[in-house]
Amino acid sequence: MSERARTIAVLGPTNTGKTTYALERMLGYRTGIIGLPLRLLAREVYDRLVAARGPSVVALVTGEERIVPPRTQYWVCTVEAMPPAMGCDFLAVDEIQLCADPERGHVFTDRLLNARGLKETLFLGAGTMRGPIAAQVPGVEFISRERMSQLTYTGSKKVRGLAPRSAIVGFSVENVYAIAELIRRQKGGAAVVMGALSPRTRNAQVDMYQSGEVDYLVATDAIGMGLNLDIDHVAFSSLTKFDGRRMRPLAPNELAQIAGRAGRGMKHGTFGVTGEARALDDETADAIVNHRFTPIAKLQWRNSKLRFGTIDSLISSLEEGPNDLTLVRAREADDLRALKTLSEIPDVFARASDPASVQLLWDVCRVPDFRGISSGEHASLLERIFTDLHQHGEIAEDWLARQVKRIDRSDGDIDTLSKRLAFVRTWTYVAQRADWLRDEKHWRGETRAVEDRLSDALHGALTQRFVDRRTSVLLRRLKQKEALLAEVNDQGEVTVEGEFAGRLEGFRFNQDKSAQGQEAKTLKAASLQALAPHFHLRADRFYNAPDTEIDFTDQGGLMWGDQAVGRLAAGDDPLKPRIVAFVDEAAGPDVQQKVERRLQHFMDRKIAALFEPLLGLKNDEALTGLARGFAFRMVEAMGVLQRTSVADEVKSLDQDARGALRKHGLRFGQYTIFMPLLLKPAPTRLRLVLWSLAAGLDDFPSAPPPGLVTVPANSLTPQGVDTVAGYRISGERAIRIDMLERLADQLRSEDSRGGFEAKPDMLSITGMTLEQFADLMQGMGYKAERTEREKVKPVDAVISGAPDGDTPVMDAGDMAPALPPVDGAPIDEPPASDPVEAVEEIVDDGIAPVAETLPDAADAPAVPEVAATEVLPGTVIDADAAGPEMEVVYTFTWGRKPPNQQGRRGGAGGGKGDRNRGGGKGKGKPRGKPGGGKPQGAKSFEARPPKKDKAVDPDNPFAALAALKKS
Repeated sequence: MSERARTIAVLGPTNTGKTTYALERMLGYRTGIIGLPLRLLAREVYDRLVAARGPSVVALVTGEERIVPPRTQYWVCTVEAMPPAMGCDFLAVDEIQLCADPERGHVFTDRLLNARGLKETLFLGAGTMRGPIAAQVPGVEFISRERMSQLTYTGSKKVRGLAPRSAIVGFSVENVYAIAELIRRQKGGAAVVMGALSPRTRNAQVDMYQSGEVDYLVATDAIGMGLNLDIDHVAFSSLTKFDGRRMRPLAPNELAQIAGRAGRGMKHGTFGVTGEARALDDETADAIVNHRFTPIAKLQWRNSKLRFGTIDSLISSLEEGPNDLTLVRAREADDLRALKTLSEIPDVFARASDPASVQLLWDVCRVPDFRGISSGEHASLLERIFTDLHQHGEIAEDWLARQVKRIDRSDGDIDTLSKRLAFVRTWTYVAQRADWLRDEKHWRGETRAVEDRLSDALHGALTQRFVDRRTSVLLRRLKQKEALLAEVNDQGEVTVEGEFAGRLEGFRFNQDKSAQGQEAKTLKAASLQALAPHFHLRADRFYNAPDTEIDFTDQGGLMWGDQAVGRLAAGDDPLKPRIVAFVDEAAGPDVQQKVERRLQHFMDRKIAALFEPLLGLKNDEALTGLARGFAFRMVEAMGVLQRTSVADEVKSLDQDARGALRKHGLRFGQYTIFMPLLLKPAPTRLRLVLWSLAAGLDDFPSAPPPGLVTVPANSLTPQGVDTVAGYRISGERAIRIDMLERLADQLRSEDSRGGFEAKPDMLSITGMTLEQFADLMQGMGYKAERTEREKVKPVDAVISGAPDGDTPVMDAGDMAPALPPVDGAPIDEPPASDPVEAVEEIVDDGIAPVAETLPDAADAPAVPEVAATEVLPGTVIDADAAGPEMEVVYTFTWGRKPPNQQGRRGGAGGGKGDRNRGGGKGKGKPRGKPGGGKPQGAKSFEARPPKKDKAVDPDNPFAALAALKKS
């Protein structure tokens, strides 16, 4: 070494620019080498030198990576990988205070004692190393550097209270992952940096943090070793760590090394604790702030002058102690432990019989246990490598190929990928050894490619698990007060800055349900801010949309296509419901009002179109007196009234009033007064919604399916729904009111006192079986007597129908219609207010075809023309049977007032009534037609003479009928 060579110790706390100073000094020489404590830091320095001088003159040598250009001038290495006796002009060793580290300290001590540059040597580290360096390095010069920024202790804070640009430090993988997960939920995500990560993964994570994609960094103490990051605050989540043998508290100088990462350059920094870590005592905090620590007294040392004669002599040389009091023999390292394990294997011991073999065995033992598995499994791997090298001079490539292929998979979770990365690091290290493989270049490239693929996969897995890109992007944009770009596709999916945020349904934003806590608040705030212009554009489109795109639901909702935009609410007038628009508050009052106006226009037009006859009746100024009052009742009932609820009003109407009402399409039926046009499906659906709003129902009833003549009675709830829906409950089923009037017309021609059987036309109208029809008739107030009789064959019916002189002949009086009671009146009394009304109602209103009554409704279901009989289920017809074939028949006679007519009011304002759907079994004396005391089923062929005390008006149409009867 030249007499002019200088040895300098540059000492000081973190953020003093020591590493930068060393690089500047190295580039001032033609050649140089620098040793760094971490592979990650070595890669960072290598990139800086390549940027300054180009890749052709800069080499990178670590245990697992080797980039050596032919014209290398500057070497960047890990301390363990520094080549001996390089003969460079400049040499530097960073973090020299690691000479005291129990695990790796002996390597740094060896460089302190033996590594020198030809012209200049720099040792960089903490001020606590001044004494040992002065004792071990004669003629050393010292340069003290002061920290460029101040460091302040801020005490304890919860994770949620940490400011952006904070680093949270943990000392185990589990702790790091748990904190990163917590920050993802509360802050949007964090980058993760650990010493076990590959440089590629680490750089990708750091880039996310440095670029501002995430504002938080969760790391192990690896960040304390010279990694230069833009950190404002360092928070310790723990103050203890596992040092390989036991859990121990961190010394103040170790805490200072990590805390010093805060406040790089001239920017001040802070540090504190978080989570379950106890607060620092005042003495420790003051020591970190003022950089006052106990000086290092002892350095770890291991003999570097090894004897390779035999395995025993090698072990003996490694276990020798130092002769200097400032040096202490290092504890047994992994390589020495592996050597002792392999020396106990007879085959290995036999092979290591000469110095070259012993040295080869030592080189193999120095392969690090990156996998962290048991010492036995690691020893087995080393035995295989040593055996191949000793026997064949190289590692079997087919075996190596199988090992590499087994771990060349990028699927799996973070733990799986991390283990594969640890495994491939072993083979990357092996591939960097000279002369261990036949094709070194191929295997160095192959293992590097596998490591890169696994590194990318691990970075992706870490990002997916610990970074919510959506929230981090939105937080950053909100913090910077930048305009956010939102897009809404045809499916209503909202993306803000390219990240899925939720769905815009109508004028309400439904954010992604996976977001929780602070993440959900951030997502909603950013989304609503970005959606503000979209609300106005959508409101304009909605306002100009045709009515065909808008509709109301059975529950009173208002839809624009498949999106809910509002609902109906009860108003002062049942025919003028209020509008409640579904609009987010962030959309603003203008959008709210525009949506409400459009929906109000739609409902006004919808009601005007579907209820046109009813509104015409309401607005007819020509109606006066009783007619106008009755019109008000019809409007109040929305076009459908049970006759029993307005019996007195109907009787009070004269013929002129009725005629005026009929001009508006009003029909006076025997059971119901209604407007046939309002029985169509669309008006019925609207009427049910408006009636439900007026009644204050929470659950609105739905209209029966169009075209059904009868429906189950229990489907029409609550009370009064049957009338509003256009049905009347009778027995266990409800029948459509227009079809009920057709049935009533047919029943007028039957002898209800003497008894009659159901005709095929009756079953055809109702679409019922005979049993169902019997139940319907009982619900209407008839008695149904079930009997069996011998079935008459058609040919016999024809023969028996021939005139033989024995058939009774009835006169015109016997053929008079037997009308069922109306409003409780006996059959021989006028069913309405006067006979004229009865005739007019029979002629004009009683028999209205379905197509005429409901032009748009489906025709009544066709029922085949069959006899009004029913064969009992299970009846076996046997032509050879001895007995005759039997059939079931029902005989119907008028019984009493139907239960659902007693006290029941109809229409939208219908009162409470008896919902008993049974028939013919009511208590008390039955009310009905005279002659009720006769035996049931008896027939009479005598017509009742007209009453003398009621003269028929000569102008009445009955007068003409009476004249015809007498003639």
